[in-house]
Amino acid sequence: MSPECSRVLDSLGQALPPELAAHVASCAECRALVEGFGALEDVAPAPTMAEPAVQRVRTLTQEELAAHPKPTPWWREVLVLVGVYVGLTALGALALTPLGLMLNSAPPGVVAGLAVLVLLAMVGGAVVALAPVRHVAWSLMGTCTAVVALSVVLGGSGLAVKSFLAGAIGCMRTHMLLSALPLLAALVMLRRSAYHPARAVAAGLSAGAVGLLLLHVHCPDGSAAHLAASHVGPWLLLGGLALLVRSRMPTSNHAP
Repeated sequence: MSPECSRVLDSLGQALPPELAAHVASCAECRALVEGFGALEDVAPAPTMAEPAVQRVRTLTQEELAAHPKPTPWWREVLVLVGVYVGLTALGALALTPLGLMLNSAPPGVVAGLAVLVLLAMVGGAVVALAPVRHVAWSLMGTCTAVVALSVVLGGSGLAVKSFLAGAIGCMRTHMLLSALPLLAALVMLRRSAYHPARAVAAGLSAGAVGLLLLHVHCPDGSAAHLAASHVGPWLLLGGLALLVRSRMPTSNHAP
């Protein structure tokens, strides 16, 4: 770069003296630089918001802050969702009582331990779905899901009561019916935060734990094939279904 080129660069945006103007006319690089800078200056400034609109936004913001000076703690939504799960679990238990609620023939300690594990999955999934964290560890969630699934399959009594197809159809239908309202409640809660695939899957698994828990204590068929296909299978399917539905639902706000 010649000294004249440096002087042209320093004088951008100003009137060039005659000797620099002559240099620009003879230098292709300086001519392109000056023309490009002039094109930038010709770009119209971005339109600004009209004063009435600014005042209206400011007023709405102040009214919202006055009505809700502090954000609602995230754990309250978890408590609400878990309360919905508990209520719907109780209703499901009442509906199954005439048919026999506690028909699982596995040892009582195993039945109780697996029930506690499924309850932890229910609460833990709700926490993962609604907690205000930016990153959800897929590996940790996958590990916990695998632990619950394998425990349910391997903790059965081993007793096959019906044919595989008849038992599978009945338990799948019951599982989906018992988990439909919990899944709806979880999706409604998820609309209040930005879409995140892992949160959606966790919400579906936590909602599906309602049906999984009730089937666990009610179903007399404890064969591994039946438990894998008819209990764990629909539970995992609900996690995928929640992801599919949530990805197509509008979001009421975009908090993390």
